Amino acid sequence: MVDDFPAPTTQAFLLAPHQWVPNNPRLPVLLYSQGIAAPVSVKAAQTLFASNGWPPQWVDGVFDYHHYHSNTHEVLGVVAGEAKLMLGGPDGRVVNVRAGDVLLLPAGTGHCNLGSSADFSVVGAYPPEQDFDLCRHAATPQMLEAIARAPFPASDPVFGAEGPLLDEWL
Repeated sequence: MVDDFPAPTTQAFLLAPHQWVPNNPRLPVLLYSQGIAAPVSVKAAQTLFASNGWPPQWVDGVFDYHHYHSNTHEVLGVVAGEAKLMLGGPDGRVVNVRAGDVLLLPAGTGHCNLGSSADFSVVGAYPPEQDFDLCRHAATPQMLEAIARAPFPASDPVFGAEGPLLDEWL
């Protein structure tokens, strides 16, 4: 029997500091196209992330203003709808995501929802025992240090112990 669902593909791209958004100077963003297997649902994303050591913490959209987190890496699993997101801060890189896609944002990476379908929803997760701050201004020296010190995740949120995170982030 032929599987009708394509295997996930991964893109990695490094974002330089942009305007007031620091981004991460050494870790690339990872975009997993169709990283959540069909049928895509909140439960499927939560189960995937939890089984790979990224405890899910919330279900919502993505803020429509530029922001970043200085103290943790973040994974976003799109569970419904589609959106145009800007990564890297104002005039950054635009990515289009849809249900099933997963974004792994290293600490310091700016992100903003430029527009989405009415049903757009994501599951957000972080490495164990980490919680996020919400930064909307230029990073202080302490924040830049926090970005550099953000604990390295033990596994890839989509593929576990052998995923692209371990190849791209080492």
